[in-house]
Amino acid sequence: MPTARQLGRATVITIVAGTVGGAALLAGEVVIARNRRYAQPEMGLALRTTMGPTTAPPLRLVLMGDSSSMGVGVEQLADTVGGQLATMLAEGTPTLPARHVQLSSVGVSGSRSTDLATQVARALLGGRPDVAVILIGANDATTLRRPTESAAYLGAAVRRLRDAGVEVVVGTCPDLGAVRALAPPLRQIAGWLGRRMSRAQAKAVRAAGGTVVDLAGETGGVFRADAGTLCYDGFHPSADGYRVWAHALLPAVIRAAVPTSR
Repeated sequence: MPTARQLGRATVITIVAGTVGGAALLAGEVVIARNRRYAQPEMGLALRTTMGPTTAPPLRLVLMGDSSSMGVGVEQLADTVGGQLATMLAEGTPTLPARHVQLSSVGVSGSRSTDLATQVARALLGGRPDVAVILIGANDATTLRRPTESAAYLGAAVRRLRDAGVEVVVGTCPDLGAVRALAPPLRQIAGWLGRRMSRAQAKAVRAAGGTVVDLAGETGGVFRADAGTLCYDGFHPSADGYRVWAHALLPAVIRAAVPTSR
């Protein structure tokens, strides 16, 4: 029979080996994830456009944030979050009559919350937007930024927009645990990092006077169940994925747009 000392030594060796092996596995998955071929921004997606009857009340809608605000992963403006939101607002809803939507995006692929100050300045040039939709957080989480620090930059951006008279809707960090470009257990770790980021973001946005939409909580289950919600790279949403997000954001955007009809 093995002695207690032998069992203890074997346990320690097993734990150390498992830890080293797990670290090596994670390191390998990180390298693979970094070297994957990801979807790139389509220049045409950044163009301004208008939708809806010209006789309808105008609604200036601006998208801000990272690649998701631009629609990386799709080729048509109509398939982006902004395009799908604009289409629904232009057609009208039971709670908001049709609008003549003036859609623009100042989002930049790869952006983190520290980049929002520049985007706010661009968004406020010319005609002031009625509603700003901010999609940010994934890059903060995956580059291991401190949630409270990233959230502080987001909160500052929201506050600047609110002080300028802009209604703000923020879609917090999406469910990174649904991203198929990352293999387990890296995927689970990314999901945990994303949830931490989302919680900090929600607190900062509410304190700054913005409206929060928990994208992970409201749409994560759909993304986990349906691979078709992601584009070919397994990271960025597909047209179907952006549609899921647009429908999750729509009620908050409608509430934000209502003051423009008064």
